[in-house]
Amino acid sequence: MPRSKNAVASRARRKAILKQAKGFYGKRKNVYTVAKNVLEKGQGYMYVGRKLKKRDYRSLWIVRINAAVREEGMSYSQFMGKLSEKGIELNRKVLADLAMNEPESFKLLCAQVKG
Repeated sequence: MPRSKNAVASRARRKAILKQAKGFYGKRKNVYTVAKNVLEKGQGYMYVGRKLKKRDYRSLWIVRINAAVREEGMSYSQFMGKLSEKGIELNRKVLADLAMNEPESFKLLCAQVKG
């Protein structure tokens, strides 16, 4: 029995890889083996990047909260400690948003935490 190469499926696989590499520079976009290697590398970076994004945003929120809280005469760690003591469960994203976009309500929250 002759060997079955299944050209349709293998061509489709290659075509899918080259389609994903569209817009890359030089051989990266039209040479299958190069495109495949570059895409694998890129997908690894994508995975890591999704984790780094979360880390970066959390640190940004902490910086914003810290800046707003220092105007009220507290440090970030004191503020977060007193928040949990009072049982106020607001995450850092919401607190940073309050500090940036609604400073009056953030000041009220700081006064509530202090008192």
